[in-house]
Amino acid sequence: MAHSSCEVRSEVGRLRTVILHRPGNELRRLTPRNSDALLFDGLPWVDQAQRDHDLFAGLLTENGVEVLLLRDLLEQTLDNQQARSRAINDVMTSRRLGETVRTYLANRMADLSSERLAEILTCGLSNGELSAFEPAAPRSLVTAMLSPEEFVIAPLPNLLFTRDSSVWVGGHPAVTSLAMPARRRETQLTELIYAYHSRFAEQTPCYGWRLENLEGGDVMHLSPGVLAVGVGERTTPAGAERLARTAFELGGARTVLAVPINQQRATMHLDTICTMVDTDAVVMYPPVADTLVSFAMTMEGDEVVVGPPRPFLAAAAEAMGIERLRVIDTALDPVTAEREQWDDGNNTLALEPRVVVGYDRNVATNTRLQEAGIEVLTIPGSELGSGRGGPRCMSCPVLREPVEPVPAQSTGGAGAPRHGV
Repeated sequence: MAHSSCEVRSEVGRLRTVILHRPGNELRRLTPRNSDALLFDGLPWVDQAQRDHDLFAGLLTENGVEVLLLRDLLEQTLDNQQARSRAINDVMTSRRLGETVRTYLANRMADLSSERLAEILTCGLSNGELSAFEPAAPRSLVTAMLSPEEFVIAPLPNLLFTRDSSVWVGGHPAVTSLAMPARRRETQLTELIYAYHSRFAEQTPCYGWRLENLEGGDVMHLSPGVLAVGVGERTTPAGAERLARTAFELGGARTVLAVPINQQRATMHLDTICTMVDTDAVVMYPPVADTLVSFAMTMEGDEVVVGPPRPFLAAAAEAMGIERLRVIDTALDPVTAEREQWDDGNNTLALEPRVVVGYDRNVATNTRLQEAGIEVLTIPGSELGSGRGGPRCMSCPVLREPVEPVPAQSTGGAGAPRHGV
């Protein structure tokens, strides 16, 4: 795989390269008994989820986007002996293993093919599967007290949402620090790929999974030099402040807006209530449009200076250097608005200004976007959305073309037609 540039400074610059994760056997591990702990509100029909994700990836490819699959990147990375050793050491730090199982597994996993090792790292390993290894695992108190279906290594069903485990700040990947125990190991794999895969050899990460909690769904490039960071259930004030400092030092931002959001599952990330659809426009959940505030952070000398709380829309427009940030508030009745927000109606992925991907089930939201001159390319969402994530959540942009602001009065057209699914 040839090396190419990696850089993201906006949400709407023409998308060129993206990392996706095709749903795999990790989703088949979900049961009514463990789905809550693994952060899924339903049990997806995995075969259909795979078909739907293939349509998503195909739609991106048809529109000129290079799609990199995380599982492929991981397998290629594990061909590197240093990366393989680090991956095994990382997963062996689990306190639930015990010394007997830890020693046995470390030795066995070192001999596996890259494909099989990647399968275990992403899909997990049950106690029953461990007992089927050859040579057989020695009996330990850990294995004796676990039922066959319980996990020795937990699966990672949320890998589907690649936006959360890393986000690019200019030419630097920020490997994030995920808040929920079920997801923390995801970023170890992401960091491994960025550290050892030849595709990313020249990029230096600007954040790490050992730092304060920060998730990619909370990080939004409002415009070149202006970031918004949601602070709520998943991202802490300390995480937002550290990212701001790093972005300032790297020249990736001049202003970072910290945006408090409700600490609840329906609004777990900033991108569940607001995403950019044009250089000067967002789609936003109506109940929050007039209530969101933000704290502007800037750098003065070596200090991060925090301003007073101000209405988010006004503060964003000022930081972006525009008269106003247009809001496409779906203007729905309260019940429909709440339903479509829950189904990720506000979680769109922009392919370029005024062209976005959304779930087909959010008919009312998509109609409002189209009426505002935004072309919506739709994909099926009934299975993919069962973990509470939309097209933006399922994609980590690696390369976007630079974008220039366009006058608000020129944004009525939707550009050349494209084919949705």
